[in-house]
Amino acid sequence: MMPQLVKKGAEASLFLADWHGRKVIIKKRLPKKYRHARLDEQIKTYRTVHEPQLMHMAKKAGVPTPTIFFVDVKNSIIVMEFIEGKQLKQVLNNVSSLERQRLCKRIGELVGRLHKQGIIHGDLTTSNMILDPRGSIVFVDFGLGEASKELEAKGVDLHLMRRALQSTHFAFAEECFNSIAKGYASVVGEDAAKDVLDKIGDIGKRGRYVTRREEDNGD
Repeated sequence: MMPQLVKKGAEASLFLADWHGRKVIIKKRLPKKYRHARLDEQIKTYRTVHEPQLMHMAKKAGVPTPTIFFVDVKNSIIVMEFIEGKQLKQVLNNVSSLERQRLCKRIGELVGRLHKQGIIHGDLTTSNMILDPRGSIVFVDFGLGEASKELEAKGVDLHLMRRALQSTHFAFAEECFNSIAKGYASVVGEDAAKDVLDKIGDIGKRGRYVTRREEDNGD
C-alpha cells in the first residue's frame, strides 16, 4: 500500500500507510520558509521528540492515544497507530441530545485527566478526538501540546475547546461545553474546575478587549 496523503496541515502532513503489516499514520513535519533555517530545525526536532512523550504521558494518565511505533527525529517523522472510527466532529451533530451530553461529559473527564497530570493538549477540537468502534474517545495530535500545571495554560486549553465548539457545533455549543465542564469537575474537583472556568472567562474578556481595540483603531 503506497502512502496516501490524508491531511495537509499548517504544521505537518499525515499519510495513511502500511508499516510492517500494520495500518499506520505517518506524520511528517514540514519546513517553514518564513523561519530561520536553524530555528525551524530546532522547533521541528523539539516537537517530533516531545509529541510522543506527551502521548505516552497521556496514556499513563488514562487517556486513550495512538500507539507510537517509530520516531525519526532527523527527518521529523512519527509513525503511529491508525485509529479506526469517526472524528467526534462528524458525530456530535448527528446524535440525540442525551448521547451528545454523555460524549461531552466523557471529553471533560479525559481533559481533566490530562490537566491533573500536567498535560496541555494545545489543540482541543472535536477534529482531534476519534470515537473508535468500541466507544472509546481517542485523543490525537498533541503536536502543539506542552507539559504544564499552570492555570493559564489549562484555561487556554479549554477556552480553545469552547471556541471550537462554537465554530463547529454552534447549535449545541453551550450544551456541549456545560457537559464537558461537568465531566472535568468530576475528575479535578469542583474548586479546581471553578478556577479554570473563571480563567476561561478572563481569557474571553481579554480577546473581546483586543478585538474592540482593533476595531476602534481601524485595524
